[in-house]
Amino acid sequence: MAELKIASATTSDMENNVSNVEIETRAIDGISDQEETTYVNTDWNNQLGIYKTIPEFKIALDMRAIWTVGKKIEARPEVTVILDHISGWGKDTFRNILKNMITVKRLGQDAFAEIVRDESTGTLLNLKTLDTGSIRQVYNRKGQLIRYEQFNKVSKKGETIHEFKPKEIFHLTNKRIADEIHGVSDSEALKAILEGNKESFDDMKKLMHRFVKPMFKFILDTDDEAKINEIVAKFDSAVDKGENIYIPKGTVEQELIAVPANATLNPLPWREHLRNYFYQVVGIPQIIMGSSGEFTESTAKIAYLAFEQSVEDEQTDIVEQVWDQLGLKIELKFPASLRNEMLSDEAKDGSDAQMGFQPSDAMAGVGR
Repeated sequence: MAELKIASATTSDMENNVSNVEIETRAIDGISDQEETTYVNTDWNNQLGIYKTIPEFKIALDMRAIWTVGKKIEARPEVTVILDHISGWGKDTFRNILKNMITVKRLGQDAFAEIVRDESTGTLLNLKTLDTGSIRQVYNRKGQLIRYEQFNKVSKKGETIHEFKPKEIFHLTNKRIADEIHGVSDSEALKAILEGNKESFDDMKKLMHRFVKPMFKFILDTDDEAKINEIVAKFDSAVDKGENIYIPKGTVEQELIAVPANATLNPLPWREHLRNYFYQVVGIPQIIMGSSGEFTESTAKIAYLAFEQSVEDEQTDIVEQVWDQLGLKIELKFPASLRNEMLSDEAKDGSDAQMGFQPSDAMAGVGR
């Protein structure tokens, strides 16, 4: 009999054998040591796939663009006349073009539109949005943009179709950092959340489908391949059509393949966490989407107020770019503000003061 001694106990080496989480390093896409540096968003098709297949992401970007453009565009009468005559691809409006480009820049790093002007007067005649994936940006050694090249995406050679001077392209960049020569897609930081959410959704979809059309294990009283294929075809057809099937006694044994209740984790809290995390990162309160994600009216108001600051900041960026690149002074009106309501509530509320909390503290840092 083996001699068992407690002194023989040993420990594992989890510290060295289990890897720690490491955050991926990144480098800036800056200017190379060449006469010209070019950049093309080669991830555009993947980003577009996320936008078109993940409904939460699509609606979030669309809603953000709607709120950024606001309820109306204000300008002087002479500017309004110019804006009213912009038709894009033929049926566009200036408002639609702005929403389109705001969505594209957040999705695809950069958004581009061709500026069409009257050759004699320089008056803006039209803006035509371009495919982000077909635009090549070209920079000189000093990091200055010198031209855009529109190339043929269908051809393997990618021949240049047209060259544009910088002043011929209306260019919106999303969250450019350091001296990078392009913007940053919102999908990049959200990728892990989106993948987790889609994976959980697909798992639940398959699970719910199996409640309606469950899986069975059949034990057949034959090993003849032709007979087995015939039985498989009959069973599968019956299940697919929801029909009854009649089997001679003793020829087939069947067993339902199912996961016992409570044998797996409840996925709903995980999906709820992913949804809340997604809207937190994307910067849109769930109440904006028509959901009741915030717990109370007060938390919903604070979330809305933070969202308002973010939208107004982006509106300022857009207004500045329209002026710098198009030479047009416009103003984007925010759809609806809660500032006045919160100030009104502050005036009415006396209970907080009795508890030693001043309501005015809640408004500290809020732009007035």
